Amino acid sequence: MFYDFSIIYILILACEVAFWVLLFCGFAVRYLLDNKKFSLYILASVPVVDLFLLIFVMLDLNEGQSATFAHGLAAAYIGFTVAFGKLLITWADKVCESKFKGTDYTETALIGWAAVIDDLKLWGRCILAVAIIYTLLILITAFVNDPQKTQALEIWFKIPFFTVFMWFIFGPLWSLVFFKRSSNR
Repeated sequence: MFYDFSIIYILILACEVAFWVLLFCGFAVRYLLDNKKFSLYILASVPVVDLFLLIFVMLDLNEGQSATFAHGLAAAYIGFTVAFGKLLITWADKVCESKFKGTDYTETALIGWAAVIDDLKLWGRCILAVAIIYTLLILITAFVNDPQKTQALEIWFKIPFFTVFMWFIFGPLWSLVFFKRSSNR
């Protein structure tokens, strides 16, 4: 039982490593080998990592295993990588382009309403991630179809909601209350 429990954690870690390896390889091919088309194929394969994890979770549960906290963590990993993956890849691409091609890329700190709007957009991505998590959890629960075997997932119906709440407080609300106002008054 312990082996089955820990293998999911190892796979989540492996998927995280695979994400960064594919990202690094994609940008290495793009900027060191100057092959943008092939790098697009490598970067487009990043979601396959999430698909692999989802398939493994379903196969694990199909063998009659009880769902564990790790299965919920896998759903959370998939939700957040789907919601934030493209944003991260776009940011990393700009940074790599700046480093390898000498283009100017500097992040400017947003102030005022621009910061609030940006935080609202990120919070929207958080809500998307949570919607994906809940969808996956519901699918896992329906797939197993045994409340005794999915009892460990109950906490995962609370954690994402708490994340959305805290993200709002320390994201958009924080920016709204404490944003830097222009001195042109």
